[in-house]
Amino acid sequence: MKKRSYLALEDITVEFPTRDGVFCALDTINLSIEKGQFVALIGHSGCGKSTLLNAVAGLTKPTRGVIFLDGDVVDAPGPDRAVVFQDHSLLPWLTVEENVRLAVDKTAGGKTKAERRDWVMHNLELVQMTHAAAKRPGELSGGMKQRVGIARAIAMNPRVLLMDEPFGALDALTRAALQDVVMEIQARLNNTVLMITHDVDEAVLLADRVVMMTNGPAARIGEDRTVALHRPRARLEVIDNAEYADARHAVIHFLHERFRNPTAIAA
Repeated sequence: MKKRSYLALEDITVEFPTRDGVFCALDTINLSIEKGQFVALIGHSGCGKSTLLNAVAGLTKPTRGVIFLDGDVVDAPGPDRAVVFQDHSLLPWLTVEENVRLAVDKTAGGKTKAERRDWVMHNLELVQMTHAAAKRPGELSGGMKQRVGIARAIAMNPRVLLMDEPFGALDALTRAALQDVVMEIQARLNNTVLMITHDVDEAVLLADRVVMMTNGPAARIGEDRTVALHRPRARLEVIDNAEYADARHAVIHFLHERFRNPTAIAA
């Protein structure tokens, strides 16, 4: 029997009932991700990217098919899959440290109070936010809040980090800074990441693979492009790299063709 990948989506179909009948969001998705890989999902709005991510998170149950994580069936939410949303979702009445501590307390059974605080501060250090540990979300910029959201997610020590357009609401400079933070963290932790993005350059810069979705309804995987560049990557170096340029062109071409021909289905 062929060995499954670390994260394996097998024949995933997701359908929702509507007044007009059954709506098929995803149709027979097969996706294999190895441990330590960074995979970006990209496609036009409505192509089912968030539905796919929610299925991996255990928030949406597939109508058909099975998701495996390290051999275990995914059928409910769990701390082994931490999600970073576009909205940081921090509790405004808690400090930065307390917000991250909530996640640590849920996943750090057996650790002493001092050990938990050290772990909280360690993860805040990874996102360069230890200086703001005593501040509340209302005192932080949007980029700082998202750094805390990332710290909270990785503090759970998840087997897979799921990111749903985590930088979509940020300005270009803040977005670039956080992209660098994520690259540094992934290089240090070698964690498995599945990220949704609408940004072609972000996808090619961060990911080992860019998975391109066909348009919905009944969206499928149209192309799966490997980005053969060593990580971590320096953006000023890769922009002149031929592999970066080729991958970027392939993704833009795919998205442009789906814009011109919304009903196109990959062979």
